[in-house]
Amino acid sequence: MMKKWAISAVVYLFIVIVGYNVYVNWAGKEAVPAHEQGAAYNGDKVDTHEEEPHEQGGHGAAHDDQHGDHGGHGTAESEVIANIDVSNKEMNISLQDQQGNAVEELEVNHEKLLHLIVVDDHLETYVHLHPEQIGPGEFKINHSLPDGSYKAFIDIKPKSLSYAVTPISFAIGDQEKEHAHPQLTADAVFEQKVDDYKVTLNLSELKAGQDVTLTFDLHGKQPEPYLGAQGHVVILDESGEKYLHVHPANNKDTIFETSFDEPGLYKIWAEFKQDGAVRAFPFVVEVQ
Repeated sequence: MMKKWAISAVVYLFIVIVGYNVYVNWAGKEAVPAHEQGAAYNGDKVDTHEEEPHEQGGHGAAHDDQHGDHGGHGTAESEVIANIDVSNKEMNISLQDQQGNAVEELEVNHEKLLHLIVVDDHLETYVHLHPEQIGPGEFKINHSLPDGSYKAFIDIKPKSLSYAVTPISFAIGDQEKEHAHPQLTADAVFEQKVDDYKVTLNLSELKAGQDVTLTFDLHGKQPEPYLGAQGHVVILDESGEKYLHVHPANNKDTIFETSFDEPGLYKIWAEFKQDGAVRAFPFVVEVQ
């Protein structure tokens, strides 16, 4: 009797041990993450990306260093939506955030809250305007343009939102059926004359991705202070998409420093105030 009981106990213990090992192996396999189980992770394109929670106000804090970026160098997504409506010789600009609220807090940038640059599709017409604020996030200016297709660049400096200047296309009156026009070609001589005022451009080596120095010789006609600076330079690429607004390197010389992200043709408008009038001197350069 004792012998039978001992055999039964041994068998029972054996069953318990085997069952426990089977359970442990099964449970352990279930607990291992999918990407640690072998070939399935490497060959089946398992999506292991998880969205990290965004803190409120995270975008504003992350892009503080992008405020005041005047060109294509910044990569931050713009948090300001700028629009322009042109009708009856009047230009109306509205600024809104992503939620549709008026953007009210702007920093004064070279004596103005807003700079409006308008060019035609041929990059022949160029105007630099300063609309007046008429309400929260609302600006207006009266200015006439001939019929044609245009791009507007609204240059602002929001206090707490990231912003990148991008072209806004608009049209006035009847449009040309064909948009054929002479393509840009680099100037052979970097010298321009407007109203008998001559300006010569001297360039450092023009290579994409490198710092470039633009030095303007006004031939003895020293500039008067204009919007808090010795002059202003606006640059667009051939397609009128990449925008740069460059200010002088110092308050004494007509020397400007910038860089070009990509090779290609660019048009430069150098603005100087002389004898009470502001003139824009155009140049076309090729960046290698």
